[in-house]
Amino acid sequence: MPLRKELGLLELIIIGIAGAVGTGVLFSSAGMAAVAGPGVVLGWIIGSIFYFFVSLTYVELSLTYPEAGGPSRYALYSHGRVTNFINAMADLIWYLFIPPIEALAVVEGLNYFYPYLINSQDVPTIQGVLVGVALLVFFIPFNYFGVKAFGKSTLTFGTIKLLMYIAVALGVIFVGFNLGNFTNYGFLPFGVAGVFSAVPLAMFAFGGIRVLPDYAEEVKEPKKLKEGIILTVIGQSLIYVLFAIAFVGSLNWKGLGISEGNWASIGNLPGNPFIDIASSYHANLLLLLTVIIGIVGPFVTGYIYLGAGTRVLFAMSRSGYMPKVMEDLHQKYAIPSWALLVFAIVGAIVTYISSPLPTIYGLISDSVIAGYLGFSVNPIAMTVLRKQGVTKKIIPAGEVIAAIAFVSASLIVFWSGWPSVPYAVLLLTIGAIIFGLIFKVRENFTNSLWYIVYIAFLTLMSYVGSDGALNLINFYLSSAIVALVSLAVFYPWGVYSGLKEIRLKKI
Repeated sequence: MPLRKELGLLELIIIGIAGAVGTGVLFSSAGMAAVAGPGVVLGWIIGSIFYFFVSLTYVELSLTYPEAGGPSRYALYSHGRVTNFINAMADLIWYLFIPPIEALAVVEGLNYFYPYLINSQDVPTIQGVLVGVALLVFFIPFNYFGVKAFGKSTLTFGTIKLLMYIAVALGVIFVGFNLGNFTNYGFLPFGVAGVFSAVPLAMFAFGGIRVLPDYAEEVKEPKKLKEGIILTVIGQSLIYVLFAIAFVGSLNWKGLGISEGNWASIGNLPGNPFIDIASSYHANLLLLLTVIIGIVGPFVTGYIYLGAGTRVLFAMSRSGYMPKVMEDLHQKYAIPSWALLVFAIVGAIVTYISSPLPTIYGLISDSVIAGYLGFSVNPIAMTVLRKQGVTKKIIPAGEVIAAIAFVSASLIVFWSGWPSVPYAVLLLTIGAIIFGLIFKVRENFTNSLWYIVYIAFLTLMSYVGSDGALNLINFYLSSAIVALVSLAVFYPWGVYSGLKEIRLKKI
């Protein structure tokens, strides 16, 4: 029994944008402004440009291989099992931790009404974690009753969510916009380095296009993936820039208890910064709407990512990296039901341990950096598959686009800094060793050496670079080293390491 093709273009766009616009846009703007000042606007724009190049590689690969969880299988065709296994594990970690993050973000929103869910250290209490676990379990029904029901519900809730987000951004601008916030204290108070340091915080919010290829096998017309992916990047980018303008322009320094122009202190705002801004202006209606989207927004993102992560687990089972039962489809709803339940249970456990072990709460957020390591494989896979004559050459100047996308992915990982990168790499290494031994993943090891050394290189650079523990190399030089070495060494090495024979598609 195959997966059902039920998703249309409009549903893809809403899934992509509504899935992306969540916790990131609400919380990242404050963190980004703390290191970039008004340059946070440029940070979002640069992030969207980087992601646009990455998205183009997803367009070509998803149209060539319209498979469920496709990004976790493309490297299987280009580099073989070990590279693909590491890549798939990175993707799995990315997806495994995002639903708990979103569930706990909902808890933070609910804390406004019941202030016993988050403690003074901004970490969930036992009550808060139990609510988070319940929320994660509640994500299951949105995915369980078939992809058609999922698409319809997401079209409805996602549209409402996006309209509410736009209303909040415009409302914040209406009640307190001050152009002087962009000019009075310097547009780039921390220089260009501050803008680039803010980019990784933006990248967390751009995961929407990564979701769409995971549903490729369930799209009515796979060719619509191209429009869906590109329009998703454009749509979410416009919303993020709007929120950045609204945030900076509406900062009420006195009302927030921050000295004027002290951008670094903005990162210390407790909770949802847009709730803080609405409260500072005593705009009760706007405050209520902001609180609501602080609850609804992460909830919709959480159940979308739970569904997409289920497809990754399903794809890994197809590739022989997970038990075969993860491939089983529900006889009535044609969804990978066991994969969904297992993924949700593990997510609930991850959510729960964030309270008894508060350090895990920070580790959860850091670990999604593993997903960026997953991005970097696909541009090289696209180039290899082009050379094999397999890939449909959808994107003009595809090899150039792939090289830019690879460098972009490398910089995104590097700028994520220390200790986020080693946390993610450590988790990836542990997972790869355990599951690699269990499922005896050995084939094509030499084809994966470039990827293993590449990950080690980025980890080392995050240690010695400007965002690292040692801070031996300044921001500009360390960024240039990462970009040049990625382009001159790892990109050609990765392409050369591709399989020489064509590996036929197997589903």
